[in-house]
Amino acid sequence: MGTFRTELMGNFHQGGLRFDWKVTGITVISTLLLIVENYHIFSPWKPFDRTILYLLFPMAFILLVFREDPRNYGFQIGEWKVGLLITMAALLVILPVLWFLASRDQSMRSYYQPLLNQGLPVYTFFDLLGWEFMFRGWLTFAYVRKFGPEGLWLQAVPFALAHIGKPEIETLSTIFGGFVFGWIAWRTRSFLYPFIIHWAIFTFVVLVAGGAFG
Repeated sequence: MGTFRTELMGNFHQGGLRFDWKVTGITVISTLLLIVENYHIFSPWKPFDRTILYLLFPMAFILLVFREDPRNYGFQIGEWKVGLLITMAALLVILPVLWFLASRDQSMRSYYQPLLNQGLPVYTFFDLLGWEFMFRGWLTFAYVRKFGPEGLWLQAVPFALAHIGKPEIETLSTIFGGFVFGWIAWRTRSFLYPFIIHWAIFTFVVLVAGGAFG
């Protein structure tokens, strides 16, 4: 029992390989959560399901299983001056490009236009809050601490794959966008700033695709 507990508190071994139990748990659990959301509907409001799966469930693991401070996973204000500067700069660059694409690309208009009547920006806020915490908080901070800078690319892979089914031009960009969001989270020590950027982007694209700007 003592040996088992010692291994759980650090790494565990299998077949000569050494696994970090927290990184393993985060990888497996986040993958299962993405799969479960794809196959099941738990409530009439999708953002509610996503908040439960991607925010509350990981937070419960951090607090009850890992017994860590959520701030270790970017759940904090972080370096707010840098964060706000990056956020404003990113939106100044990204929003004009998105206006051009969303107003002209038929696949983006078809996909996002139906969301115009879902109650923006509350819908987009809760749809992305847990999503960003899982990718830019839970995964990013665990992976970068374990694997170094390459962890930013690692967390971007499931993020990109989770976009399959959305417009192709958007999905192709997500491996790079996911990396940038991860870098912003790590630089600011907070998932908050990539969340704000992503929230603004999502809301803006729905409005443009739905013809809210004429």
